[in-house]
Amino acid sequence: MKQNMIIERRLGNWLRARLPQSVTELVMFTLKMGWAALFGGLLLIAMLLSNAVWQSDWPIARYDALLAYALTLQILFLALRMETLSEAKVIFLFHITGTIMEVFKLHVGCWDYPGSGLFEIGGVPLFSGFMYASVGSFMARAIRLFDMRFAPYPPFSWTVVFASLIYVNFFAHHFVPDIRYALFIGSILLFWNTKIWFTIGNQYWMPMPVAAFLSSFFLWVAENVGTATKVWVYTGQMHGEMVSFAKMGSWYLLLYVSFVTVTLVIRDALHSTPLSPQSFSK
Repeated sequence: MKQNMIIERRLGNWLRARLPQSVTELVMFTLKMGWAALFGGLLLIAMLLSNAVWQSDWPIARYDALLAYALTLQILFLALRMETLSEAKVIFLFHITGTIMEVFKLHVGCWDYPGSGLFEIGGVPLFSGFMYASVGSFMARAIRLFDMRFAPYPPFSWTVVFASLIYVNFFAHHFVPDIRYALFIGSILLFWNTKIWFTIGNQYWMPMPVAAFLSSFFLWVAENVGTATKVWVYTGQMHGEMVSFAKMGSWYLLLYVSFVTVTLVIRDALHSTPLSPQSFSK
């Protein structure tokens, strides 16, 4: 961890000596975001490459190979201290919640996994849990890499209730009226005043719902990679057809579930009172 900070500081100083401050900050932001999303990025690369080369008569199924690859990545991230044990706990929680939802959604016909594999639960390949875990990995790593603070943060119990309602609605809306529009409004009412403070040389902030919306777009892009490489397909989705933009709404809400899951383990970044740039130690 300390070595990463030294490299970041040296790179930042090198860029600042050659580029305008604003350009340097943008480059550093992009690099840090990419580093935070490394786990998910490597999974997407594996999806693309395996789709291009995999043969049905190979001795190991594609899903099982992707599972072995993801497990190897996770072990390497921990062994190289690219993730902390606390972050690994977050990823484990994502596996549980994500896999439960995957099994349910598969059985109600929302999407399908066209391939086969030995390691699955209820028709869902165990590899799918790592796709959810990559979101948790990104969040936990980004909080650490950007020294993020969330302030003023709502009462923690309220956020747990809100995330629980979202998670339950992903199941319940198949049987009772969908309350997602009320949940969209709830996210604004609960989190609009919450600023995400992050550090790239200087301190910057963004309203939390705006960050969730932007993140939902990039997850929608990642979903298109997943369906294009036939890791999974949505019911009724034609070959070459893009994932519906409506899925961004689902990801927007799921991101709040994801974030609250992260805060079950990592709470140091949450502040009940507003912050300012002067609140940060130099």
